[in-house]
Parts: sequence; structure tokens; C-alpha cells
Amino acid sequence: MLYRLAADTLVLFHLSFILLVLFGGLLVLWRRRALLLHLPALAWGLAVEGLHLECPLTDWENHLRHAAGDLGYHGGFVEHYIWPLIYPAGLTPQIQLWLGAVVLTLNLGVYSYVLWRLARRHHE
Repeated sequence: MLYRLAADTLVLFHLSFILLVLFGGLLVLWRRRALLLHLPALAWGLAVEGLHLECPLTDWENHLRHAAGDLGYHGGFVEHYIWPLIYPAGLTPQIQLWLGAVVLTLNLGVYSYVLWRLARRHHE
């Protein structure tokens, strides 16, 4: 039971990390210091997508699931609703590259705006 709870918690953390990669630039609009958290997360997310690296969180979660005696994702809220968000069906390396490009483009836009605001404040 404890291993299953740990694995479910890890999936929620994994999803939170992905959301940070995707939308962390918006945190920077609110608090500039958030870039200290977002930039490394963004770099890792882009590396995983662009270089097709395996995320250590996935391995850790699978280890916890095996320790709990689970063979796979056979139900439960986390497995049924959260897992498909992280790993959608039909995800190919080419789609991963496109997703990485979208994430990079969105964040470049946000950071460009942040830099523009900083420059404008500096000149005022």
C-alpha cells in the first residue's frame, strides 16, 4: 500500500514538473526569481524531448509499482486520468520534437516579454 501511494504521489509530482516546464515562464511574469526554478526545469524538459532521454522519475515510479506488486496501470484515478496526460497514446519521436519546439517557442515568447519589461523599467 505504501509503495503504491508513493508511486501515485510520484506521478502527481511528475505531472507538476511537466506543468512547470510548460507554464513556468508565466510564474516568471509574476515573480522573476521563479526563473531560477523554471530555467533548469525547461532545459531538462527540452533535453528529454529533443534527445529522447528517459526520465528518471518514470524509472523510479515503475520500481515503486513493482515493489507494490503492480504489473501495470490497472485502474485508479492517477493511472486512469493523470498517466495518459504524461504519456499520450501514439506519441512518436517526431511528435516529441514538435512538442519540444512548441514548449521552447512559448517560453521564448514569455521570456522575451519579461526582458522587454525589465529593459523598459530600466530606461524609465
